[in-house]
Amino acid sequence: MLDKLGLIHPILQAPMAGVSTPQLAAAVSNAGGLGAIGIGASDLAGARRMIAETKQATDRPFNVNVFTHASPTPDPEGERAWLSAMRPLFAEFGAEPPAELRVIYQSFNDNPALLALLIEMRPAVVSFHFGLPGADAIAALQDAGITLLATATNLDETRRIKAAGIDGIVAQGIEAGGHRGLFDDTQTDPQLGTFALTRLLVARAGLPVIAAGGIMDGAGIAAALDLGAVAAQLGTAFIDCPETSAEPAHRQALRSAAGHHTCLTSVISGRPARALANRFTQATGRGFAGQPPAYPIAYDAGKALHAAAKARGETGFGAYWAGQGAPLARSLPAADLVAVLAQELRAAKA
Repeated sequence: MLDKLGLIHPILQAPMAGVSTPQLAAAVSNAGGLGAIGIGASDLAGARRMIAETKQATDRPFNVNVFTHASPTPDPEGERAWLSAMRPLFAEFGAEPPAELRVIYQSFNDNPALLALLIEMRPAVVSFHFGLPGADAIAALQDAGITLLATATNLDETRRIKAAGIDGIVAQGIEAGGHRGLFDDTQTDPQLGTFALTRLLVARAGLPVIAAGGIMDGAGIAAALDLGAVAAQLGTAFIDCPETSAEPAHRQALRSAAGHHTCLTSVISGRPARALANRFTQATGRGFAGQPPAYPIAYDAGKALHAAAKARGETGFGAYWAGQGAPLARSLPAADLVAVLAQELRAAKA
């Protein structure tokens, strides 16, 4: 699967919507890995611009990631209760919570214009997070010559990915930063670690497996390959590269003691995601006002609170996603980091 992409190194950069940029993706691809951009948090014009900018900066393959979450069911009463519970946090910064919450990100499954855009622009790879699109969309993308990947966190999701005809699986362990790729976040999450999940899927999936979660250096990549993965996908390892759009506070937190204390939380966005512990996760981490609204409705409140706090000089309410390997992050240009990872991989394999 990855052979036809002409990769020099089995190193994939995670899409990281909101942090990855065309410049980052192009730098990774130009260095022989597979760069990625995440367009799940972009509108159609923004998605077109990101893909076009990446194509301008590299003639090598790259991955475009989309969100395929279920359409959220509005719950006005629950949303009002959530906003009421958050009111004291907003008040600390002289602000009011939003009057109502919006669906700020449209699922790929509800956006035929985005499907048409991908078929028009034909990136080499498209990947799905939070589930799968319909059979017609999968067929249309593959007919356009696009390689398809999907995230799985357990064997059941893997079986569904294989049945849908997807080309490869990203095995996302519980160590990974950012949002869990759960198809259904209302069901119990077995929280499998990256290496246990990778080995399970290599043995049972019948598809190429890409290991993701907590992998930060060449030794980690080598371990994933030894378990049968065809590649490793790294996200947190790239956050502090100058090509990302990570906020200065995100970079500072990554380098600080906070890097040793990530937590899995649903309160920021409405879906489980691993973040650097901060004032937001601490203030809302112990049964805060019950269940947050569905994703991405809850995220509207989280982003509004971060904006209000940031305007007063407080950055402790940002969604600073990071995996459990955060203390191993390095501040290097992306091409240099890929070169270092490749050298470490060679040394581990020697």
